[in-house]
Amino acid sequence: MSSGKDDQKQGDAPVPLEPEPGPTPRRLTTGFRAAFADLTPLKTSADYRRLWFGHTVSSIGQQMTAVAVSVQVYALTDSTFATGLVGLCSLVPLVVFGLYGGAIADTVDRRRLGLVGSLGLALLSGVLAVLAMAESPQVLLLYGAVALQAVCYAVSTPARSAMIPRLVPAEQLPAANALATVSMNLSFTAGPMLGGVLIGVWGYQAAYLVDTVAFTATLYAMWRLPAMRPEGVRKGRASVLEGLRFLGERPNLRMSFLADMAAMIFGMPRALFPAIAVGFYAGDARTVGLLTSAPAVGALAGAVLSGWVSRVHRHGLAVVWAVIAWGLAIAGFGLMRQLWLGLLFLAAAGCADSVSSIFRNTIMQVAAPDEMRGRLQGIFIVVVAGGPRLGDFESGSVAQLTSPAFAVVSGGMACVVVMLLLLARWPGFARYDARDPKP
Repeated sequence: MSSGKDDQKQGDAPVPLEPEPGPTPRRLTTGFRAAFADLTPLKTSADYRRLWFGHTVSSIGQQMTAVAVSVQVYALTDSTFATGLVGLCSLVPLVVFGLYGGAIADTVDRRRLGLVGSLGLALLSGVLAVLAMAESPQVLLLYGAVALQAVCYAVSTPARSAMIPRLVPAEQLPAANALATVSMNLSFTAGPMLGGVLIGVWGYQAAYLVDTVAFTATLYAMWRLPAMRPEGVRKGRASVLEGLRFLGERPNLRMSFLADMAAMIFGMPRALFPAIAVGFYAGDARTVGLLTSAPAVGALAGAVLSGWVSRVHRHGLAVVWAVIAWGLAIAGFGLMRQLWLGLLFLAAAGCADSVSSIFRNTIMQVAAPDEMRGRLQGIFIVVVAGGPRLGDFESGSVAQLTSPAFAVVSGGMACVVVMLLLLARWPGFARYDARDPKP
């Protein structure tokens, strides 16, 4: 595939809602089977299939490592503040190197950059395993390893994501992004659980070693890919400012980012889960765990039941409705005082978020030219890393001034209001059509 516009020409013909007779039934089926995630990208592209499988396996390993580092730091320091610093050690490199990693991905062979970043992640997990075997590992060394892992992740992820439109046709991108959402939320649910089991039975080093071995799946997938130099960029001439300027001048792409920020900043009550577990449900740490995992379970369910997404062409409107649904579900959660109802509303919010993610990623991949995809993916990493943390600050501050219940309900409704205000300012986003993508 040569560019965003060239990609679109492969998928201009509208897909019917019902399969028509003829020699090209495509991938749409009716009934029960059509409700599930479309596996066509996995079936038709061996490169995408290997990359998806490798990324899924390595992501589960990364989540195991994330749990192991937090538990190990707390065991060494007996300090929640020291444990919280693990997140800060990741955030700063993600924000800084996410931007520059995207610029690098638009100047070099993305396959090679992805290989280097993944190899660095694997080696650093091995370093963590060695440190765990030491008699009294230094916490500062753990912080350093986590920070360097964030650098490798920030450099390799834009390259890997920018390659997807070159591996599958444009009309298969919604299905490919749905499968990516399945992969991400599967790692969020299975990784911490498996990591906890390994830590309990064999110690921290077991989780780190399994993570190291898991990266071989991604390394193999990257190795089998052809060279993927970005198209339309002269070597060494891609800059972060060019990417930001490009995004600022493209209202539909810009809106896809602003919509996600509205959801994460105003409608993310994650920081309030400990207080809500006690105040709403008279629960304990296990209740906090249930509240934390409920959105991921809902997102996984939404991605698994995403067979319909390839039949939707108004991607901008789909994002708007998904963000509004997220905000309303979060507000509803704030009103619930029965745990099962609260978990249901959080799962519904996670499902809405998975839908938004699928279409926002597709807009970014189709509407942006190939030479800009790396930088846009870098900005996306910054939004994903920074948005929830700003949401933690917003919800925590409002709850301190008022109450957790007010903070959750007002945050969910603020998300809806901000989304509607953004739509009033840039109404063309609701008319964005994948058959004629305009950035």
